[in-house]
Amino acid sequence: MTVKAILAEKGRNVITLTSSETIEGAVRTLAQYKIGALVVTSGNGKIEGILSERDIVRIFAEEGGAALKMPVSAAMTAKVKTCTESATVNEVMEVMTRGRFRHLPVEKNGVLAGIISIGDVVKRRIQDIEREAEEIKQYIATV
Repeated sequence: MTVKAILAEKGRNVITLTSSETIEGAVRTLAQYKIGALVVTSGNGKIEGILSERDIVRIFAEEGGAALKMPVSAAMTAKVKTCTESATVNEVMEVMTRGRFRHLPVEKNGVLAGIISIGDVVKRRIQDIEREAEEIKQYIATV
């Protein structure tokens, strides 16, 4: 199963923001959409970074309440790991586990094409395992 299949099921809509927006605005957006990360993009859709709840906790620990007025660029992770639509569920699980992050932007032709979360990946993996188990049961029943 590939990332393309996950995106086909869940959709490609990604909530983004620019690096000049404030942390306060980012926090409001995360709360409004009930999500855990925002992709930071330029005007042409190029990925510049990602801002996760973990990034926000870190900046608050360092700067206190003053962090609210700081730009997203001060807290975002600039070296973003991405994947392509052709990546498999097992490949992205490995990348996310190794990197210890829960969101992975999907890039196509150098621009943002979607985002997957660890929840999306686990859901798909469970579906694959259940399908495989059913196929084995069917095979055993016919032997």
